[in-house]
Parts: sequence; structure tokens; C-alpha cells
Amino acid sequence: MLDFTVPALVLRIDDNIFHHGTLGVIRSLGRAGVEVHGLIDSRYTPASRSRYLARTHTWPRDRDTVRALKQVADSIGRRSVLFAMDDATAIAVAEHAADLRPYYLLPDQPPGLPRALADKHRLARLCSTLGITQPETRVITGERDAATAVADFGLPLVAKWARPWLLPTGSGLRTTSLVRQAKHVAPLLRHLPDNDLLFQRFVPGGPHSDWFFHGYFDENSRCLYGGTGRKERSYPKGAGLTTYGRWLPNPVIEGTARDLASTLGYRGVLDIDFRHDPAADTYHLLDFNPRLGAQFRLFTDRSGLDLARAAHLHLSGRATVRGRAGHGRTYVVENYDLLTAGPTCLRALCSTDEFAWLSSDDLRPFVAMGGQTMKRGLDRLTRSPR
Repeated sequence: MLDFTVPALVLRIDDNIFHHGTLGVIRSLGRAGVEVHGLIDSRYTPASRSRYLARTHTWPRDRDTVRALKQVADSIGRRSVLFAMDDATAIAVAEHAADLRPYYLLPDQPPGLPRALADKHRLARLCSTLGITQPETRVITGERDAATAVADFGLPLVAKWARPWLLPTGSGLRTTSLVRQAKHVAPLLRHLPDNDLLFQRFVPGGPHSDWFFHGYFDENSRCLYGGTGRKERSYPKGAGLTTYGRWLPNPVIEGTARDLASTLGYRGVLDIDFRHDPAADTYHLLDFNPRLGAQFRLFTDRSGLDLARAAHLHLSGRATVRGRAGHGRTYVVENYDLLTAGPTCLRALCSTDEFAWLSSDDLRPFVAMGGQTMKRGLDRLTRSPR
């Protein structure tokens, strides 16, 4: 049982108002009786409408993470469990943990580890050092590098920005994109050298090739709770977030993730993406997110335990008792899955176990999400040339 006297703070600085993982934490802990606070970027985010959110705190203009967190802690009045929901905040919390620990309950994470793992260039070098299979990766510094990579890898290939948390707001750039035609390379090069651009060899997979692992690791880098899921659909297709996922056992991925966390001395929550190459029967590690994954609610066992609750239990000194794994459980992100699957999404809704937005006991976030989705669609229509 969770300790109701220990509040939680959900922390996010990025401007993605449709971040469904934020709402997942608020609902999961709030339903269990925990007082949940939010320090999130936009008052327009649908998650801020949840009945389970005790209070929304605002970021100061200078966006100083440590100062903002100390101010919120003073307002709450008790040490809270802190959930960083994006790369920038996960990095800041780890690197300033010594200053924040008097105010928050935090994993004893090696300070520089989240930055090293979130940086996709450094992750590629780390995988090479540790002998972990990953698609061949090149750093692109200009037209010559890009042309060579296209010639060597062929098309399509995968383009990634090494430090996604540094992408400028409103740039329209995606963290990861699938480059299908040579003409799509030039627009990416215009944003150099503000961020390292990486090209990766595309790993062709089958319809069930994309997988992910979510886990929570204690002070000994031992996995207290976790699971493997298969990405049935994504947005954008082939290189995007999970819109429809299924919890399935995969001992190879689970073993790789646990061994990697142990080798790194990782503590806290993580989310790792893999792609299976059927030709070589090999799993390639694609991304390592040193934070809670947005679709973490997929991994909710028969007793109601999930990654957010496991973290709260452990950090507040309670035991994590697993229930029966919910293999076969499904999870859908309605707004993005509709874009990906169209009418197929509507059929899937009838058999989905959990929705990212729709919930009978907390309808306002779903209504707000629908309103913001329509508003964004109308804005794009009015800005588009005839």
C-alpha cells in the first residue's frame, strides 16, 4: 500500500501539451490516494484538468529547474517523490540531486548518467563499447557526410538529433524521422551545427518488430518492476511514439535491459526501445530514455501496480509486491492512433484495456484533449496555402 503522507510532483518542461504520460502518473497515484502536484510547462495541457491533480505550479520565467523545484517544495511543505517526464528535467534532476535531496525523494542515480544515455551520439558509442547491437550510426556535419551516408546506407534511413532536449521550440523538427527521399536531407542540414545530426542505417523489420522495455531499478540496480511491450502501431509510422501497444513476454529484451542497467549502475525508471531484425534474428537497441516512458500504464499488473506506483513505494520506504503480470494487456493513445490507423483505430477501441485519455472517472482531460486537437487542426488549415 502506498504511503499517503508522501506527496508526488510531476515535472515537465517541454511544451508538448499532449504528453499522455504526465496524465498517467497523475491518475495512477491520485487514484491511490497520493497528493499529486504538477510543475508542467503549459496551463493548456489537458493533464492539468485532471480531478486527481491537487495543484498545478508554474515555471518561473528563467526556467531555472533547481530554483523552481525548491519553490514548489516550500509550497508543498513535505518531501515529495519527484517524477521527471522529459529528458531535460531528468538530466537536471540527476545533475543537481545533491541540492534537491533535502526536498525530494530521489533515486541515487550517477549524476552524469542520464545525460550520457539521452544523448543519442554518446549512446551509440556506449553500445559499441559494451558490444550491444545497434544500427550503424554516422555523425553528419555537412553535405559531404550526408551524401556518403545516403550512398552507404541507402534509403530509407533514420535521422536523429543527438540531443533532442535542445531542439528549439516551434522549429517543427522531430527527434527521430524516417528519411525516404534524398530531397528530405537538405532541410535537416540547415539546422547544423546547433545540434549533432545522426544518420542511422534503417533496420527493416516485420509487422511485429518494434519492442520496448520499461523498468524501475533500486539502489543496487536490481529491477523491482518491469515489463516488455510490443509496439503494434506508432506515430509517425516506423519512427515514432507508441500509439497502440501490447504487453508481451520477451526474455531476450528483458535480459538485455536488466544486464545493461546493472552494468551502468542505473537507478530509477527507464524506457528502452528495440527493433528486431528478422534476417539476422537480432534485437537492435534504438533509444534509451532515462525517465518514465509515456505508455508506462500498459504495464499495470492484476493488483494495480505500475511503474509510477513502484517508484513511489520504493522511494517512500515501502515494499514493492508484484501481482500477476498482465500479458496481452493493450494500451492506446487515441489522438495519435487515429492519425496512424484511421478507422482501424475505432475497431481497436472496442477491445483496448486502457486508454491514454478517456476514463469514466476523469473525463475532463479527454474533453480538453479533443478541444486542443481540433484547435490545432484548424490552426494548421488556416495557415496552409490554398
